[in-house]
Amino acid sequence: MQASVERVFREEWGNAVGILTRAMGDLELAEDAVQDAFAAALERWPRDGAPRKPGAWIVTTARNRAIDRIRRERVFRRKAELLARLDELPVEDDDVSAIPDERLALVFTCCHPALAAESRIALTLREVAGLTTAEIARAFLVAEPAMAQRLVRAKRKVRAAGIPFRVPPAHLLPERLRSVLAVLYLVFNEGYAATAGPEHVRGDLCDEAVRLGKLLAVLMPDEPEILGLLALMLLQDSRRIARVGPDGELVLLEEQDRALWDRGRIEEGLHVLERALALRSPGPYQLQAAIAAAHVEQRPWEEIAALYDRLMTFDPSPVVRLNRAVAVALSGRVEEGLALVDELEGLEGYHLLHAARADLLRRLGRADEAGAAYRAALERTANEAERRYLERRLLEVS
Repeated sequence: MQASVERVFREEWGNAVGILTRAMGDLELAEDAVQDAFAAALERWPRDGAPRKPGAWIVTTARNRAIDRIRRERVFRRKAELLARLDELPVEDDDVSAIPDERLALVFTCCHPALAAESRIALTLREVAGLTTAEIARAFLVAEPAMAQRLVRAKRKVRAAGIPFRVPPAHLLPERLRSVLAVLYLVFNEGYAATAGPEHVRGDLCDEAVRLGKLLAVLMPDEPEILGLLALMLLQDSRRIARVGPDGELVLLEEQDRALWDRGRIEEGLHVLERALALRSPGPYQLQAAIAAAHVEQRPWEEIAALYDRLMTFDPSPVVRLNRAVAVALSGRVEEGLALVDELEGLEGYHLLHAARADLLRRLGRADEAGAAYRAALERTANEAERRYLERRLLEVS
């Protein structure tokens, strides 16, 4: 039954928070109420059985919990206003599904320019995707307490600044786009390679990011970077099944069974990328999608390294430099690639830096150094599938 509640949480969290936020105009209160509802589900569903419409049950229970919280408030004007708004929400027996999906409005609200850029992304990961504070902290490579404080400040800022809950009008959309795309990318990445837990891939998060990407593409059909990000996610997600072996262990690109790749996803991704490139306004997501397409088409590693060179003109971040270094190494210049990895700064806590370095040292026959690097990677990952892969590699060089 706990698994059932967790599934409903993944499917319904964001929309429930959006519906309650729309009704009350208070994001923090909405999140608290929805969290109370899921706590109640964990208590009641094992005893009473799951409801026929779990999403409606969550919204109704959250509404009732919000009413209970509001009735305890002392400020009558605010109390009366919020209670009146909640009275307009349907109850469980009504057609709750008729309420519009509010997740896209929730994304743009969390990405309002009044919030600091990192707070926008973190808040949206929490409110829309339902990621835990620990997961978001790992995505940002920061300590969990620091992320918890950032989220608290962001929610209070939303209320204090009177940030409207809406999809912005057309003239305001472009300024919000960068943060929104960054949010979707981080949501997808958490699904593509989970930071913790038994599963390497969290398909629900991948699906959510793709769904929101498609909504954005409908909303802004001539924005090439939306199309670029959507293409990237589709192409990367096409390998979902092949990226995990029968025992749950991570399977790297070069070892994957391409027959398991989702051809429908690939064709859709290539088509979306073609639409993006036709707009002749290149950007980092389009270039990353081009790199993903090059992997699908088995283009030479020299071409992939050249695409990373172009990507670095938009995003010279350490992670992009790491990926470029690996592409250089796999093009046959392993020593050069390793030297580029060793030059990187700011990724000491990033397990993939140590995993990549270990792999290059293994290819060069430097077993002792490779073993030390694999151990460093193991110390820095909390994902069990990755740990099994790294442990196997460590045994091979020991």
